[in-house]
Amino acid sequence: MLSPWFNVIFLLFISYITGSTPTSIIVGKVSSGIDIREHGSGNAGGTNVFRVLGWKPALIVVIVDVFKGWLPAAVYAKISLSSVPIDDLGILQILCGFFAVLGHTYPMFAGFKGGKGVGTLGGMLIALFPIAIPLCLLVFIIVLVLTGYVSVGSILASSTLPIFLFLIPVVTTFSSPSLSLLIFSLFVPWFVIYTHRSNIVRLRNGNENQFKKAMIFRRNT
Repeated sequence: MLSPWFNVIFLLFISYITGSTPTSIIVGKVSSGIDIREHGSGNAGGTNVFRVLGWKPALIVVIVDVFKGWLPAAVYAKISLSSVPIDDLGILQILCGFFAVLGHTYPMFAGFKGGKGVGTLGGMLIALFPIAIPLCLLVFIIVLVLTGYVSVGSILASSTLPIFLFLIPVVTTFSSPSLSLLIFSLFVPWFVIYTHRSNIVRLRNGNENQFKKAMIFRRNT
């Protein structure tokens, strides 16, 4: 009989494989015969697909990437809870979602060179924090409209997650998430900052890519 811990290892491996599906690379190859990592910013994510190939391929990439993070955290973890030696669903969801994000960032099917993981992380967070994520998305949209920087929007939106989680139970009737999920939320901004470290360098140097079309209030020159 297999050890229950083997089930944990298998579950995390399946989560990693799910995240490793190189959506942007597949879409780039199928739609235009290119490796998206060799064009634009070189990042294998939805933002770079939008810049290089347009909004339709980018929309496909974003939807699939979000789903890759949601599926392990929302489905794999719940159906496996009874077969693993972990009785805290929040912890199991965090582990499954994290390995999906890890797979997206370092995909075994694409030479371990993937995207920054924001879309897949977003899908994971939707499964974990369905009430707070729409508020974080609102922060992202506001920052993007005002600055045109996706990287800044991603960093600031992730930074507001633990704040919203602590405030929502205070000002609404929604219950507070489990302690494991609250602690995990504190690490999310640091992960986003780490994966955007090259963007931060470009921001400091003044040569970060900017979505000027998203800046509703920009002045026409």
